[in-house]
Amino acid sequence: MTVSTPGEAAGAGPPIAAGPVLRVADAHKAFGAVPALAGASLTLARGELLALLGPNGAGKTTLLRAVAGRVRLDRGTVELAGRALAAAAPRRGLGIVPQEIALYPLLNARENLEVFGRLQGVPPPALHERVAEALDWTGLADRAREPVKNFSGGMKRRLNIACGVLHQPDVVLLDEPTVGVDPQSRERIYEMLAVLRAHGASLLLTTHQLEEAEARCDRVVIIDHGKVIAAGTLGELVERTLGGGRTVVLTLDRLPREPIAGFAATDGGARLAAEVADVGAELPALIERVRAAGCRVEDVEVRRHGLHEVFLKLTGKELRE
Repeated sequence: MTVSTPGEAAGAGPPIAAGPVLRVADAHKAFGAVPALAGASLTLARGELLALLGPNGAGKTTLLRAVAGRVRLDRGTVELAGRALAAAAPRRGLGIVPQEIALYPLLNARENLEVFGRLQGVPPPALHERVAEALDWTGLADRAREPVKNFSGGMKRRLNIACGVLHQPDVVLLDEPTVGVDPQSRERIYEMLAVLRAHGASLLLTTHQLEEAEARCDRVVIIDHGKVIAAGTLGELVERTLGGGRTVVLTLDRLPREPIAGFAATDGGARLAAEVADVGAELPALIERVRAAGCRVEDVEVRRHGLHEVFLKLTGKELRE
């Protein structure tokens, strides 16, 4: 799919200024006595893929809706391309891809794209070309005249994204864009997002798939209780939250007769885990300690801390429902 450079799309407004393309500052929102946002702030850089993570009820959806103009903040500001936006102001240059499938099931793929293109103000002379490009981009060109109700979940997700960006926005909000799809569809969706980024679009997505955020996103913002509690690259978050250590897991040939100091037993005791700050310096002593206990090391695994550990460390392990 062809995407114009920022600011060139029809109705996109003046060219984007230097600095973040999206900035939310000190966002507050309460629904009655229940605070949904309590000072949340974030920035999105040009061409960036930013993950917004948080437990259920943390404020992710309210924050996205505030950016989209569907929620009026009690306090705080939203800036798009350096311009402060009032709650009711039009969001030209902003694309929205909701978690719910926002398609007309009785219309076919081409008709859905045409409807959303017109709603988004795509000029009639350009609409036909953009629809054709979108069908190729989503891999749906051969199903263009089939009713959407017959599509698989992955096909609907891809078309849902295309309908949200047909007007070639500079910034795209995606709420759980890969929920409920198989690995092949998930891979195709991220290939589509890569095309958007290659043409200058900046993407903010929410997901509960932490491994996706870890592998795909440039930066991560974690929100809880309406506040941003951490933001940065994976390496920065790990260093600030858990330190630069590693977990060493040793697989033994037998169960040790007694606990071995410095290790936590896993898998019934045949695997031992230890936290180390320097693998090269500390591993030989760990192995020697195991040998002294009468066991032999059959395998060694060194694990770096990941987003999963960071997320649980910051938000806790209690269920949020």
